[in-house]
Amino acid sequence: MNAAGKTFLVTGGTGSFGHFIVHRLLGAGAAEVRVLSRDEKKQHDMRVHYGKRDDLVLVIGDIRDRRVVDEATSGVDIVFQAAALKQVPSCERFPMEAVRTNVIGAENVVEAALRHRVSALVAISTDKAVKPVNAMGMSKALQEKLVLRATESRLNEGTRCSVVRYGNVLRSRGSIVPLFRRQLSRGQRLTITDERMTRFLLTLNDAIELVLHAAEHAEGGETFIRKAPAARVVDIAAIVSEEFERPLDYEVVGVLPGEKLHEILISEDEVHRTIEVDEDYYKVRPWWAEPVPGVTDEFRSSDHLISLDEIRALMARADEEFERMEITGGEFAKF
Repeated sequence: MNAAGKTFLVTGGTGSFGHFIVHRLLGAGAAEVRVLSRDEKKQHDMRVHYGKRDDLVLVIGDIRDRRVVDEATSGVDIVFQAAALKQVPSCERFPMEAVRTNVIGAENVVEAALRHRVSALVAISTDKAVKPVNAMGMSKALQEKLVLRATESRLNEGTRCSVVRYGNVLRSRGSIVPLFRRQLSRGQRLTITDERMTRFLLTLNDAIELVLHAAEHAEGGETFIRKAPAARVVDIAAIVSEEFERPLDYEVVGVLPGEKLHEILISEDEVHRTIEVDEDYYKVRPWWAEPVPGVTDEFRSSDHLISLDEIRALMARADEEFERMEITGGEFAKF
């Protein structure tokens, strides 16, 4: 996607994904990148990291606040909706908070995007939105519906609304690798909820390429999915233990509320509308589109497991990406 001369809004732009895509857009010659987030500390880290520059605008605010979202969207060409409550356990404990951010907040972003006639709106979703069993996944599934349906809104005068869906981003804040490394650095035993558990894995650059692909190629109403390998969580634990030169030692603590053993990226309802774009992506056409010959099976994590060596290579790539982007002493430090 050609970012030169365009103005972007990244909601949740101080998170791991947001920080990476802001860096990419600034490097690609964007006229302006606006970051809307509610975290003053992370905005300070970002301001110090980038220094004084006119093409980066940091806005304190919450997508739950329609006024703030509306003002932040004025004059924007493309919106990346990455603001979310994404931790499954916290959303299980406070489901209405998940609704307020992931559904009502997302609707505020959609309304502002249509009102200001932005060129494209891309919302970040998750594999947990497919056949959801937890509040986070359910709220994200509703966000998908809101964004995709906006394509057919009578208020839409040309905004291309789409969704991207992917699995666990290695090294992102709150993900499993930083957790395991933190536990080992403190001399603690690793905690695994179930030895059978599998998860899709990708790096942040993979996620960013998917989002940029959607912004460039969406016509409106599509869900773009990055093909991704999967791994057993216990295998990830073994590799992190190798890093610390310790034998694998863990305790099984039981599946947490709302956790799945295996994730799905494409449901059986969607396969009839899903086409393979190239070697990296799937595109799920909107539910109002005609069925097309395409994918025939669900994309389930337990069916796409990779070897230990492949996991090591993927984790090494994720580490390299994060080290290049690290804000020293800030929220993006190694652990």
